[in-house]
Amino acid sequence: MSQTDGAQQNGHASKAELDANQGGNHNKKTYHKQATGLAWETVQAHSSDNDLKLYGSCFCPFVHRVWISLEHKGLDYQYVEVDVYRKPKLLLDINPRGLVPALRHGDWGCYESTVLMEYLEDLHQGKPLLPKDPKQRAESRLWSDHINRHIIPLFYRYLQAQDANDQASYAKELTEQIAKLVSAADSNGPFFLGSKLTFVDVQMAPWVIRLEKVLKPYRGWPDPEPGSRWEKWVRAIEANDAVKKTTSDDDLYLDSYERYAENRPNTSQVQAAINNGSGMP
Repeated sequence: MSQTDGAQQNGHASKAELDANQGGNHNKKTYHKQATGLAWETVQAHSSDNDLKLYGSCFCPFVHRVWISLEHKGLDYQYVEVDVYRKPKLLLDINPRGLVPALRHGDWGCYESTVLMEYLEDLHQGKPLLPKDPKQRAESRLWSDHINRHIIPLFYRYLQAQDANDQASYAKELTEQIAKLVSAADSNGPFFLGSKLTFVDVQMAPWVIRLEKVLKPYRGWPDPEPGSRWEKWVRAIEANDAVKKTTSDDDLYLDSYERYAENRPNTSQVQAAINNGSGMP
């Protein structure tokens, strides 16, 4: 399938191809089913069969984490695009819940983005993301937990909120939680622990990208303050080769997250969990 053919499946789907999250309206945009831009080039470069396979969906930030890790380490792997809303058997065989990312290594499979990042570290192949120092490793895990517990849920609450007052409240909370993370970072940077990309940077990177490509157009998220430590970190993440090679063109994110911005039913398990006030799936 060419990139053009794949693009025709995205955005405005035909009536016969409506996704559940479009609410019966073919004019509503839906999630993309194929990467674009530099990410598409990376998919093509990793399309051959390999013992190490990443099952992912091109729009998913949790997949993005593991994908960045693989590229940073320079590992040999196969990227396999799956439609998680149709839950193919090859995905269910690894994760019965049918969620991505999922990794298969030989006859073994596992899932959950942070767990998979730890697994790749434990292979001791390629460039490490966790530092050698035990204290810094513990701090990296601590602040990764902060991202997962506080920053990510607030990102979705802010994006899904339809009331202007709720949006303002979540924007304030998200700003505060990001500020806590920045205050824990190395003062010089540009990355969390200093001059090199490490574990916390990759944990945060997909949401740094989506603050710009999703929250900015849909909710008016501001650019980082010029000269601030946050701006320095954001620009370093955006310029990182592994991040760039796994990031699609802007339209993929704008189209794929319209359903979150409108808080449509059947958007995702993440959306439902946020609306129900339960933990992330």
